[in-house]
Amino acid sequence: MPARVTDDPTRAAHAIIDTAAAGRNLQRIKSVVPDARVMAVIKANAYGHGMLRMAHSLKNADAFAVARTDEGLSLRHCGLPHRIAVLQGFVSEEELLAHAASALEPVIHSEWQVRILENVRLSAPIRVWLKIDTGMHRLGILPDEFDSLLARLHQCESVAQPVPLMSHLANADALDDRFTDHQLTLFRDVTKSVATESNIANSAGLLAWEKARSEWVRPGISLYGVSPFPDRTGNDEDLEPVMTFRTRLISIKLAEAGTRVGYGGDWTCQQPTWLGVAAVGYGDGYPRLARSGTPVLIRNQRAKLAGRVSMDMITLDLSDCPESRVGDPVTLWGQGLPVEEIARHASTIPYDLLCGITQRVRIIEQ
Repeated sequence: MPARVTDDPTRAAHAIIDTAAAGRNLQRIKSVVPDARVMAVIKANAYGHGMLRMAHSLKNADAFAVARTDEGLSLRHCGLPHRIAVLQGFVSEEELLAHAASALEPVIHSEWQVRILENVRLSAPIRVWLKIDTGMHRLGILPDEFDSLLARLHQCESVAQPVPLMSHLANADALDDRFTDHQLTLFRDVTKSVATESNIANSAGLLAWEKARSEWVRPGISLYGVSPFPDRTGNDEDLEPVMTFRTRLISIKLAEAGTRVGYGGDWTCQQPTWLGVAAVGYGDGYPRLARSGTPVLIRNQRAKLAGRVSMDMITLDLSDCPESRVGDPVTLWGQGLPVEEIARHASTIPYDLLCGITQRVRIIEQ
């Protein structure tokens, strides 16, 4: 198998971001919940896709959700006109004032935040969301606090009325687990006397749990073309991958039977084997715990990871790709190779891989 450099000029690891695919994924979600407004979750740098880039790509969303105040301020400072909910809310009066100055919408999840709102002076009332803990046991007021805290928010001059409500589903991706039913029933029972908007359904909730669909839905991972369900892919949900992570082959050599490959010599050639080296590693965000046998795509054929992932390189068994040449593009996940599959080989979840792309990976927008 001679080494021959191809004409592909792309250097090293890069991520191709298909912004049009993000827009089509949003339309797919809207077709599932045509009567709901969509709050697109673009926290954590839009799951590694670029927060501002995805905000523009998802401009037809009704609102955006971020995790932290600094994320919301970054979007507002770039001129984004949409409503922006901050899921972690504020932790001080100073931070609340920053929310108010930039028309951010903090999520209220604790009584002490209500006290801050009661004691602050704002030039105009601020929109807030009240979050109820129905079983996630992370952020959110307890059900038995709901009536009193909502009444205080209704009486608070700093709070715009009415106050919309939200919760978070802990296990909606497990279709045979009825805990989601329990959460939805609890939410309905706690809020039955209140006429206001609610926002409960994440990606799994809006795709699989009809009772979770309300005036608002809050998709995250599905916007990026990834299924929220184990053992399924975005294609199964009629979604398109937005990120395709690629690199190139930089070396090909023939190894004798019995050759041990990589750190620790964990993988051994069972026969004379053409080995390829691709320029990517955990320094780029490729998962270090990906096991031997994890697939990549070369010339639309699958090759398999051989041995441990290094910081800058992976070694591949090219037995199933005999036409491979130095310089060939190598798809690590994305178009033609679902990130969900790679995550399973690395004993992790797709979110982890997408968010893990490092700064030295070149981003190519198309």
